[in-house]
Amino acid sequence: MTLLRVTLAVLGVVVLLLGLIWLFQRKLIYLPDSSPVPRAGDVLPGATDVAMRTSDGLTLGAWLVPPAQPGPHAVVLVAPGNAGNRADRAPLAAALSARGMAVLLLDYRGYGGNPGSPSEDGLRQDIRAAHRFLTQDLQVPPGQLIYYGESLGSAVVTDLAAEHPPAALVLRSPFTELAAAGGEHYPFLPVRLLLRDRFPVAETITRVTAPVTVVLGTHDTVIPPEQSREVARAANATLVEIPGADHNDRVLLDGPALIDAIHVTR
Repeated sequence: MTLLRVTLAVLGVVVLLLGLIWLFQRKLIYLPDSSPVPRAGDVLPGATDVAMRTSDGLTLGAWLVPPAQPGPHAVVLVAPGNAGNRADRAPLAAALSARGMAVLLLDYRGYGGNPGSPSEDGLRQDIRAAHRFLTQDLQVPPGQLIYYGESLGSAVVTDLAAEHPPAALVLRSPFTELAAAGGEHYPFLPVRLLLRDRFPVAETITRVTAPVTVVLGTHDTVIPPEQSREVARAANATLVEIPGADHNDRVLLDGPALIDAIHVTR
């Protein structure tokens, strides 16, 4: 009886822990900096604060950054990763602007002072609100649009590209699916069974008709490089490998090789 009680107690603890993980898993996936951000023009000269409305009624703040050079330009829709807020992507926007591209720096719900809580469905609505803002409010033609996704954001813009094709799709450090990425960091958990958000990038990208470029760091410790290569193979994409780069190294955030990869898709 003692062994039975111990076994039942252990099972009870395991079930409780798995239940808590299931309930609070999004706290592990999404790491927003929810504090209000500065005014766009105070961070990036010429940038403006803009707002967009999601299909479920949220108003999201974003920054619109003009190109530093006159003439015809691409517009880069930036889907950020799972942490921080748009102020962290200001150097990226500045580098793209210097190359003659306009940039929309989006913050998802729950990030950068925006209302709501992030989820796969929520981010899906957020990126479509950004797309409507560009194509309907600003009348940007699809042939002028480049979608750029960073890590988790790669999943967000891949889903958008399958429905609304851009001129080009650039993915930095994409995973094949969220369960595969989670399994690398929590191998002791039944991640695939527990996950509520899926983000099936490798599956979705087969429906993308736009040219695709995948950028990865060969020493990425967050998203295994082989997962990014698998996404590139599924899309028949141009692959740019940055030797020695880890997931959050500066060269993968706004370095010349990354900016070149986005710029040449124009």
